[in-house]
Amino acid sequence: MRTENRLVMLVTAAFFLVGFCLSITSALAHCDTTEGPVILDAKQALKKGDVTPVLKWVKKDKEDEIRAVFKKTLAVRAKGPEARELADTYFFETLVRLHRAGEGAPYDGLKRTPVEPIVAMSDKALKTGSIDSLLKNINAEIREGVRQRFTETLERRKHADESVEAGREYVEAYVQYVHYVEGIHAAITSKGEHHGEPSEGASPHQHKE
Repeated sequence: MRTENRLVMLVTAAFFLVGFCLSITSALAHCDTTEGPVILDAKQALKKGDVTPVLKWVKKDKEDEIRAVFKKTLAVRAKGPEARELADTYFFETLVRLHRAGEGAPYDGLKRTPVEPIVAMSDKALKTGSIDSLLKNINAEIREGVRQRFTETLERRKHADESVEAGREYVEAYVQYVHYVEGIHAAITSKGEHHGEPSEGASPHQHKE
C-alpha cells in the first residue's frame, strides 16, 4: 500500500471512529431521558411515597443522599402544583446525576428526547420476558447495515485504480465498512461497558490491517 493511501486511511479511520463512538454513546445514554428507566422508577417512588424503587440506581455510598433529597421532595410537593414540579425536577436531576457518576459517566442535564427505538425494544423485552422480537430487529438491522456498506465498498473497489480521487473514495468506504463490522464484533464480545465506553486498557483508535 502506498504511503499516501496509508495516511489517508489512517486519518479517515480516526475521524470515522470518533463519530462512531459518539453515536454509540448517544444511543446508549438513555438513563438521563425523561422517558428512561431511572425517571420512570422515580415517578413511581414519588407516587407511592417510597424511595426504595430508586435506590438500586445509585451506589451504596450515595443512598443516604438520595433518601434525604427524596424526603425533602415529598415535603415540598405538598405545597402546590408549581412547588411539586420544581421539587420533582430537582429529585430527578439529583438521582440521574448520582447514577451516572456511579457509572463514571458525565451528567449534562435531563433530556426530553424520546428513547431510541432499539433501547425501547430492549426494555420491552425485559418487561414481557421475551427476547424474540428484539433479536429479530437487531439481526435485520445488522444484516442491512453490513450489506449496504459491503455493496458500496465493493463497487468503489472496482474503480479504485482509475484515479487518486477514486482510490480515496474506495478507502473512505472501506474504512467505514471495516469499522462498522469491527464495532459490531466489539459489541458482541465486550462485557457491556456503560454508555459505550471502552474497556480498561483498550484504545478506541486501534485499527487492524
